[in-house]
Amino acid sequence: MDGRSRVEAALAGDVVDRPPVGAWGHTFDEEWSPERLAAITVERAATFGWDFVKFQPRATCFSEAFGARWRPSGGPSQPVLVEWAVPTIEDWAGVAQVDGRPLDDQVQALRLVVERLGDRLPVLQTVFSPLTVAGFLVGRDTGRVVRELRERPDAVVPVLRLIGDALIDFSARSVELGAAGIFYAISGYATPEVVPPDVYEELVLPTDEHVLGALPDAAWWNVLHLCGPRIDMGLAERLPAQTLSWSIHAEGNPGLAEARDRTGRAVLGGIDERSTLVEGPAAEIRRQAEAAVQDTGGRGLLIGPGCSVPPEVPDAYLRTLLPTA
Repeated sequence: MDGRSRVEAALAGDVVDRPPVGAWGHTFDEEWSPERLAAITVERAATFGWDFVKFQPRATCFSEAFGARWRPSGGPSQPVLVEWAVPTIEDWAGVAQVDGRPLDDQVQALRLVVERLGDRLPVLQTVFSPLTVAGFLVGRDTGRVVRELRERPDAVVPVLRLIGDALIDFSARSVELGAAGIFYAISGYATPEVVPPDVYEELVLPTDEHVLGALPDAAWWNVLHLCGPRIDMGLAERLPAQTLSWSIHAEGNPGLAEARDRTGRAVLGGIDERSTLVEGPAAEIRRQAEAAVQDTGGRGLLIGPGCSVPPEVPDAYLRTLLPTA
């Protein structure tokens, strides 16, 4: 079977030869060039034999479109913040989409990946939630963006809507050029400890629903990624997506079968990317993959990490994922 057949079977809750397998991580240096990013994405998909590709754009690209300035680190590490888009709470009023190139570059890179991999290996475009992007506008200061959202919703919520409109366009262009759908990431804000449920319900959830509800019909596979510990499973139940992604190893999070049965969605995960994939041994990586299959009976399961794989993960450990699934 090919990757698309395995993914379609997982979404339908069927059991086939094995669950689809994929992993993703940043290649920080290559992410500043669409051609280089596409080339290394295709190379890694072939090297590790992935059944699907979660395209990994430069994480700062969304905030760059709205005025934040970042520069390459010069090595295998996160971009360096040069200038906030929102230095003070009063500056939310001036936020606008000022540069289309960062998003255009990611769409172009995804197009190259799809062309080279073909339509039997699904490619997902990564899309950060509006609140996640807003956090990047203040230098990834989660506490500050949530505090200012609560203090001045009249200033911050319009920016979330503005970001959402840009994400809708970005998603539509990506799907038009061959993406199977999007990997919608709520990164660090999907826990009640960070955003109280009533605040999320009133101020944030409508922006998530706006983006996901506007996806084109051709987006046949969309993944909702809830990043962090003690995720709010209510979001998983309410937001539309065919697959749920999260870390089962983060504190307070549900297991694979538990979340699958509660939401009726396929589930993606099972592998601890923060410790096991970094430190090994290979036998423990195999054990986690086997445990994922045992927990779910192989139904509605896609095997992968709970979040982005750190750059220091050895290739040899990534190679252990496929044969053991």
